[in-house]
Amino acid sequence: MVDMVSTEKTERFREAVTKWAATAEPGDPATELAAELGVRTAVLLEGPSDVAAVETLAAARGRDLPAEGVCVLSMGGAMNVARYARLLSPSPSTPTPTPALRLTGLCDERERPYYTRAFNEVGAPRQAIHVCTADLEDELIRSLGAPRVMELIEAEGDLRPLRTFLNQPAQRGRSTHQQLRRFFGTTSGRKIHYGGALVAALPPDRTPTPLHNLLTTL
Repeated sequence: MVDMVSTEKTERFREAVTKWAATAEPGDPATELAAELGVRTAVLLEGPSDVAAVETLAAARGRDLPAEGVCVLSMGGAMNVARYARLLSPSPSTPTPTPALRLTGLCDERERPYYTRAFNEVGAPRQAIHVCTADLEDELIRSLGAPRVMELIEAEGDLRPLRTFLNQPAQRGRSTHQQLRRFFGTTSGRKIHYGGALVAALPPDRTPTPLHNLLTTL
């Protein structure tokens, strides 16, 4: 059963951090609010589709992340990770600094340097960064297999848009895997929707390694 009080506290923290990140507020208020609300771990993700995937997998495994003090954050792009990491780490110059939140995250291979630099800067362990080979959609398509993904797209009512997309000249010569990966990013909201839908369809033993490792270390 989901703890609604914990969920509301986590959402309050998420909204505050997102606002502070946009206005470059210092880190100490964020760690103080985390302590007040019982948030102990912040999961730094590139975007909302990653959030949908992580939250869907957690629910499927019977986890209540807010009740466990875990806040999953969408940063609006990996290049914002340094800002979020600094925001969520207390200033060492503070006489009695608030204990730092535990930071972890999931990113694409090409974005790994941003995460590595940011985590190094605030003293978070590199092992807490979980890396997808290309991106999470790539991992999910490989885990499910292209035929199963096509079945899910049909079940979600998107077969006609997919066929229209596949008829575009730019898609000729690409593998089905590449086409599907590109399809998910063509319309606003589609990537977020399938971030959850693909994870929900995963057999328990087919969870992509980076996603599995992230959840099991929370």
